[in-house]
Amino acid sequence: MIKDGLLDTIAAVATSCGVAGIGIVRISGKDALAIAGRIFVSRDKTGVFDFKTYTLHYGWIVRPGDKTIVDEVLLGLMRAPRSYTREDVVEINCHGGIVAVRAVLELVLENGCRLADPGEFTKRAFLNGRIDLSQAEAVLDIIRAKTDGALKLGSEQLRGALSSQLRKIRKIILDQLVVLEANIDFPEEEIGSADLKVIRKRLEEGGLLLKELLDSSAQGRIMREGISVVICGKPNAGKSSLLNALLKQERSIVTAVAGTTRDTIEEIIDIKGIPVRIVDTAGILEPRDLVEKKAIQRAKRYIDLADLVIVLFDGSRAFSCDDQLLIKRVKNKLALAVINKIDLRQKIKEARIRENFKQTIRISAKKMRNIKLLEEAIAQIVYKGHVIPAEPILVSNIRHIEKIKKAQKLIAESLSSLDNKVSIEFISQDIKDAIGYLDDILGRRFSEDLLDKIFSRFCIGK
Repeated sequence: MIKDGLLDTIAAVATSCGVAGIGIVRISGKDALAIAGRIFVSRDKTGVFDFKTYTLHYGWIVRPGDKTIVDEVLLGLMRAPRSYTREDVVEINCHGGIVAVRAVLELVLENGCRLADPGEFTKRAFLNGRIDLSQAEAVLDIIRAKTDGALKLGSEQLRGALSSQLRKIRKIILDQLVVLEANIDFPEEEIGSADLKVIRKRLEEGGLLLKELLDSSAQGRIMREGISVVICGKPNAGKSSLLNALLKQERSIVTAVAGTTRDTIEEIIDIKGIPVRIVDTAGILEPRDLVEKKAIQRAKRYIDLADLVIVLFDGSRAFSCDDQLLIKRVKNKLALAVINKIDLRQKIKEARIRENFKQTIRISAKKMRNIKLLEEAIAQIVYKGHVIPAEPILVSNIRHIEKIKKAQKLIAESLSSLDNKVSIEFISQDIKDAIGYLDDILGRRFSEDLLDKIFSRFCIGK
């Protein structure tokens, strides 16, 4: 099925739908040049087959029958194998309106192309050997990146940082498997104790490298998926002002009237490279109507699901029963106490707050005071005080994490078997299976169902 699909020439819109300056229709496959040649007329009358690779040509897309001009375009050409898919690729840069792009795409499809499946261009890049499977998955991470940190993580993986490390580990343990397999095939040449020590040492090295990758996975997943942070506090404590301060723009309505926010407001922000989904909840503690009752219920639900809760206290007001209720509500959550309105005369007893929280930050959301300090505190809590290496190899994909866990477990079992003088055949099988899990990540072995699952999450044009 996979090989049959590669015989088709495919096309899709590679840019977002909507009004834009440029829209790109991408074509890939053995007939890409022939199809483009039927519908493209260059200004200098040169044929598409005469174009050099990596060149851009001005002209028009026309209907083959009556030569009616559909759009004025620039046509780019990348010949196989030096293209994204390692096939002949043509990209038609037309005007970015929905009608213009659709008209060009329909004409391309009418002249011999099939509409690409989601992620099929990247899938072909993998199947044709330009990238491995972990690099292909990194393409989606780059597209979905919400922060510079997540973008860098995806870019490093696309460039092969993770793949290179996995191949290094694979070679270390594969070399030991070769020695063990040789002994199975030629039992008369028994492995000496010195050789067994070398095998054990090398397997330990491979297991340690796998552990280092797993140790990075918590940070990697945070960088990739982000965290959920909920701001809660009593009415008029300044929750919406804090959200606006963190966003550095006015997103929430801020008034002196308590209870202005009657529903949750969500935004994604970048804090020290961490994608943070921050939620401003309703500060209403005693509902006056059904709407406010539902707002409170939703706020409670968000607090329960949050990775971190910012409990906001109004420093200009005395500590109250409402404040005590909030403390009780977040008792079992990872929470950070923030005292707001330090630009006003302070009436709150800070000691009452400090006895319930490990850390307290004093800010003025309205005056933008100590907002950077708050961001630093959030990052410290998320990363648990660990310093992130300048050029980390971080594992962020849950599929990769699970495979590495299984490989590490098998290497640990093989080491235990060596110590207990278990038959070499069993040790060899554990190492084979560990290598198999690394091959799953790299795409050395795969099923069509797995590829369908991975690439179905891509947009059609990628």
